[in-house]
Amino acid sequence: MADTPKIRFKGFADAWEQRKLSEVATMHARIGWQNLRTSEFLDSGEYMLITGTDFDDGRVNYDTCHYVEKERYEQDKHIQIKNGSILITKDGTLGKVAYVQGLSMPATLNAGVFNVVIKDEKKVDGKYLFQYLKAPFLMDYVNQKATGGTIKHLNQNILVDFPVMLPFIDEQVMLGRYFETLDHLITLHQHKCDETKELKRYMLQKMFPRNGKKNPEIRFSGFTDDWEQRKYSEIIDLLSGQDFNPNEYNEDGIGIPYLTGASCIENGHTIAIRWTECPRCIAKQGDTVFVCKGSGCGTIATVNQEKAHIARQFMALKVKMNRLDNKFNYYLLTSVMKNIKTDARGLIAGIARDAVLTQEVKIPSLEEQEEIADYFRNLDHLIILHQRKCDELKEVKKFMLQNMFPQKG
Repeated sequence: MADTPKIRFKGFADAWEQRKLSEVATMHARIGWQNLRTSEFLDSGEYMLITGTDFDDGRVNYDTCHYVEKERYEQDKHIQIKNGSILITKDGTLGKVAYVQGLSMPATLNAGVFNVVIKDEKKVDGKYLFQYLKAPFLMDYVNQKATGGTIKHLNQNILVDFPVMLPFIDEQVMLGRYFETLDHLITLHQHKCDETKELKRYMLQKMFPRNGKKNPEIRFSGFTDDWEQRKYSEIIDLLSGQDFNPNEYNEDGIGIPYLTGASCIENGHTIAIRWTECPRCIAKQGDTVFVCKGSGCGTIATVNQEKAHIARQFMALKVKMNRLDNKFNYYLLTSVMKNIKTDARGLIAGIARDAVLTQEVKIPSLEEQEEIADYFRNLDHLIILHQRKCDELKEVKKFMLQNMFPQKG
């Protein structure tokens, strides 16, 4: 049945046609008697073995691939892989799709993966078909077929009937390039976000003294004094939270925020989900709080609101000496949280007050604290910036997938 999308590139007006996947491509996988034993997986070689676990967001991570002997590679030419191949997982995590690029040696497939080969490349563009299969359309179709339960294997008899919407080849090429560019931008910002998180983890190890050391390995220029060792109880007061009855809080924004657990933390800051008009355990703006029991135990945040009530899932660190910077304290707790023991009481993990209060910490001069806090705040800002951009691009892609392809009736 012909149809057209809501959004199109300028100059295209022809109707699209619907075809079955089996009409435009062939699908092959390693058949049962060809299955490999684990002992046949090699750590190096001249013939690569691609498995579904090697898929990484639409690509193949060649660093994780194993290798096989030449005999196994030559066993079935239908699963010999080349650049431009489209792969779909049929076992494990179903429907993961990868487009093969940058392959520099002969390769074959392990069990559990289909090799999708286009029949006529003059009529069907490989990158377009890859993007169409990678979109939610395929798994939506598979889930419709899962009557009475969950499909554990993506059988070929399901895949062959999957309906593919096709415009003329020129429009396919433009769509394939457009979504490839979006994917590239999403990956770029996600990599930047991950790299900055990794840098932050590294610098938290290097810019705070390790056990037994008086000073950190990395310092800002001009600071040479030894850091001072204290117990946390000497520099902070620790406030434990208290729960309310359901009739004492609301979700209408009336009163002050009521922080109940890890769901009230986003990007290292507290967010308001519930409110109360009868607060008792008050954390103020800039205080450091952490989840002390249950889901997300050990998650740390800075109070973002003027003041907030904390439930029993939280504790708040309140600075009690003018030689401790509030912002620095957030990163100080982050650096030592792994050393604070968590007790498993029943089925709920928790951090006891004494475990925090007796924790030994080291602090530098107030000036150095401020420098360190500013440095890590800038890193956090970059992490949030890249993650936000990544999320925005994912929303753009989701919207465009809904509007640049015809909605099948």
